[in-house]
Amino acid sequence: MLTPAGRNAFREFLRTEFSEENMLFWMACEELKKEANKTIIEEKARTIYEDYISILSPKEVSLDSRVREVINRNMGEPSQHIFDDAQLQIYTLMHRDSYPRFMNSALYKDLLQSLSEKSVEA
Repeated sequence: MLTPAGRNAFREFLRTEFSEENMLFWMACEELKKEANKTIIEEKARTIYEDYISILSPKEVSLDSRVREVINRNMGEPSQHIFDDAQLQIYTLMHRDSYPRFMNSALYKDLLQSLSEKSVEA
C-alpha cells in the first residue's frame, strides 16, 4: 500500500477476486483527506458516497450498519475525514482477507521476481 507499484499489483489481484472496489474506495478516501477546499470536499464526498457507500452502487463496499449510519448522518456537512471509519474497516478487511491470498499469488511472486531482476541490473 506504500508504493504505487505495490498498490497497482494488489489492485490487479483484487480485480481477479472481484473486489477491486475496496482498493478504489481506499484510494479515493486518501485523495479526499488531502483536500482543503470545502466545495471540492463536498463534491468528492458525494462522489465517493454514490460510488462506494450507496446501496444502489454496483461498486458498494461492505460496511457494518453503524459505520454506514454515521456516514449518512454526516453527509449533510462532510469533512475530509467523513469516511475514516469506513476506510479503516475496508483496510482491515483487505489486510485480513485479500492481502494474505495476494502474498501467495502468482501476481505477487511475479512482482517480486521483476523487482529482484531490476535490482540485479542496477
